[in-house]
Amino acid sequence: MVYGYIRVSTDNQNTQNQKMEIQNFCQRENLIVDSWIEDVISGTKSPQQRKLGQIIMENCKEGDLIICTELSRLGRSLLMIMNTLNFFLEQKVALWTIKDNFRLSDDISSKVISFAFGLAAEIERQLISQRTKVALERARRDGKQIGRRKGQKSKSYKLTKYEDFIRKQWLEGKSKRAIAHQLGCSWETVASQLERMNLITKPVRHRKRI
Repeated sequence: MVYGYIRVSTDNQNTQNQKMEIQNFCQRENLIVDSWIEDVISGTKSPQQRKLGQIIMENCKEGDLIICTELSRLGRSLLMIMNTLNFFLEQKVALWTIKDNFRLSDDISSKVISFAFGLAAEIERQLISQRTKVALERARRDGKQIGRRKGQKSKSYKLTKYEDFIRKQWLEGKSKRAIAHQLGCSWETVASQLERMNLITKPVRHRKRI
């Protein structure tokens, strides 16, 4: 089965250009896209939190092929892209990109690439952790406040950057659970964000009379 994968960061971006490019490529390669995967979500989310990973885990079988326009559609950072490619290899699902002319399949060269990706990703994770610890220790030595001050409320929440997407989905009649499934969080988190956006009101809990 052949999947066409399209990702944009916000619902304001157009998916048609990517879709047309994939269709033209498949026509040249005598391929037919059996199913389209369209993600309107940040590239910082792991593949398991996107439709990309959810569909692969639920539907894709060994030997299936995913086609996308370029590797950058898979993630916003090198680490995320490497983790995503490694995820494909573990699922034994092939990936082709058009602009990069990248081919990932279940052969020996891809397995070597997988090992290199896994090693590089682990090194990058360790470097990020080390840089974070050094920066925090330097900030503490300089007397800077780490984290929120006691009693201070956060001005930014987990789903703040997805407000446009949440508003559109909610006004289209999607449930809190459906929205949460797409964002990779709990429905309670979505409910809290809807309250902050004044799209729903917090239910009043009446105290029991004694």
